[in-house]
Amino acid sequence: MSRRSRMRSPPAPDAHYDPKFVKKTLLMIDIRMLPIMGLLYAVALIDRTNLGIARTAGMEQDLKLYIGERYSIASMIYFIPYTILQIPGNIVLRILGARLHLTICVVGWGVAQLGMGFVKTWGELCVCRVLLGVFEAGFFPALVYIITTWYKRHEVQKRLAIFYIISIVTGGFAPILAYVMTLLKGKHGYNGWQWIFIIEGAATIGLGILAWIFAADFPESSKFVTEEQRKMILDRVEADRKDSVPDEVTFAKVMAVLTDPISWSFGLMFLASTMPAYAVGFFITPILLSMGYSVSESLLLSAPPSGAAMISTFFFAWLSDKTKKRAVWLAAQNFICITGLMVTGYTNGNATRYFGLFLVGMGASGCVPGVLAYQANNVTSHSKRAVTTAITIAMGGIGGIFATTVWRQKDFPRYIPGIWATMACQLMMLLLLCVNSFIFSRRNRLRREGKCGPLENTEGFYYTL
Repeated sequence: MSRRSRMRSPPAPDAHYDPKFVKKTLLMIDIRMLPIMGLLYAVALIDRTNLGIARTAGMEQDLKLYIGERYSIASMIYFIPYTILQIPGNIVLRILGARLHLTICVVGWGVAQLGMGFVKTWGELCVCRVLLGVFEAGFFPALVYIITTWYKRHEVQKRLAIFYIISIVTGGFAPILAYVMTLLKGKHGYNGWQWIFIIEGAATIGLGILAWIFAADFPESSKFVTEEQRKMILDRVEADRKDSVPDEVTFAKVMAVLTDPISWSFGLMFLASTMPAYAVGFFITPILLSMGYSVSESLLLSAPPSGAAMISTFFFAWLSDKTKKRAVWLAAQNFICITGLMVTGYTNGNATRYFGLFLVGMGASGCVPGVLAYQANNVTSHSKRAVTTAITIAMGGIGGIFATTVWRQKDFPRYIPGIWATMACQLMMLLLLCVNSFIFSRRNRLRREGKCGPLENTEGFYYTL
């Protein structure tokens, strides 16, 4: 046998599957899994960021949030348990199973959201926000982890983008729906802002039931696929990254991930992506109010930027999967976000400042699934994927803390310190993308030259740049 024959790679385990069968199965999985997960995440985003809408609908006066930094503290305190409980949440996920874990999370934060409709003081609001953070902590990393176990590496970002776009579209209508809810002001003695929390909390609890019925589990245990489909899915994953079989999560493996600087670089990038997203979510309505619009106009004008973010997010996800490149397209979106921040902060016309909010949303939103795909593409094994995903999304929670503390009430209406802090995050992400691209390129080159062992302890694996 020639040396070339000996070096030739064996055929991929999924090569014998009928492409039509593969395509049909993937479409069925997409339809079965992505809409319900996108809807649930949309509700999570709405429930964590609707404080800004409720603020303009009378909550600020009723709970005296205008005193000191009460609003910023009430916004920020949610992110403390949300950040701390990410890693434990993904470990518990494997113990409880996806359906039970997701149902507990959704119903739990629905109850906390409902409770906010009945609070009488600022302190009670903060308690409910903490509980909201506790139950939402295990939710988003679980969704991302589950989705990435079903697909090949370069099929992931489009799916994450679709899942995220569903949340953007749903969330984009949230201000309009909230405005309608405020019209219930005075009904049964409740103010308009209270109806926002009461109705949305009750709806979230109802969605918890849907999570139990429809939420997908991991490929090896889901019941909505046939055994032939299950084998095909697992074969494709095995051919792509050799981790179709879950490995045991041990303390040593967790510590190895926690001490790996690359894991934290993904987290810092996600922080940089979520910070402007949260800033827009919490502060777009006050910014529009500062332009002279009425409360109703500000609520209605908060929705259109979500449409532009939706288009941009899918375009960059499609481009990234098609080219099998991540870093360059993430960098492009960082520049879009920076441009939007400058336009919103330093121009004077309402039209240009509003256009800047479109750019900020377009740049920030697309980076959220982009960073998650970048991270998921560059790790192998279920244990490392679970912990790395949790670290990444936990750092996103810190991005929320950062956003709610540097976008301060005393800096209204321009929020210039917050704008500069957000731009600094974008510049940090650009630097990390350069560093990681250099490291991954060097490791890939050394592996191809036979100067190092298999990358990520996985034969045939190369990093995605």
